Amino acid sequence: MIYLDLFIGFLEVGLFSFGGAYAVIPLIRDVVMANGWLDDEMLTYMIAISESTPGPIMVNMATYVGSEKGGLLGAAIATTAVVLPAFFIILIIMVIMNRFLQNQYVKAALSGLKPCIIGIILVTGALMILKNCGLLFDGKTDILTIGLTCGIAFIYFGSRIIMKKAINPIMLIWMSAVVGIVAYAL
Repeated sequence: MIYLDLFIGFLEVGLFSFGGAYAVIPLIRDVVMANGWLDDEMLTYMIAISESTPGPIMVNMATYVGSEKGGLLGAAIATTAVVLPAFFIILIIMVIMNRFLQNQYVKAALSGLKPCIIGIILVTGALMILKNCGLLFDGKTDILTIGLTCGIAFIYFGSRIIMKKAINPIMLIWMSAVVGIVAYAL
């Protein structure tokens, strides 16, 4: 039964995901929480692990949840289910791409979706920051996390102002990891 649930749940994620992995995190969260596969804390850890491992975040998240709930077969089923819709959609689009993308209504729809995806990504990021800083849900404020978040944001935006370009995201992730390890080890 878990295999069928994993397949249907991640097929739903694959069917309704649009705008990239960060935009689909709320949908994955809804599917995972509705099925009781992980709690909120484990889901946050899973997102962090999925972001730091090679490969698409959505596939990594499906593989992780499938593995946790159904072992190797569960991981294979969840991963297949999440990529299956995109595989078939790309095949169909490749067949009709030239005519399809020249349609003014399609162009308008895609242009209209961009601000929505940006909004979803910003809300997801804000919720993760508020949750991890303890400002949301549990009420336990973590001053160290707030300070580290503000420090990393200051470094990122400060580099854009001073150097006129942003820090490489990989470098920012490494800096965040080192600062987090040092801060929480002490």
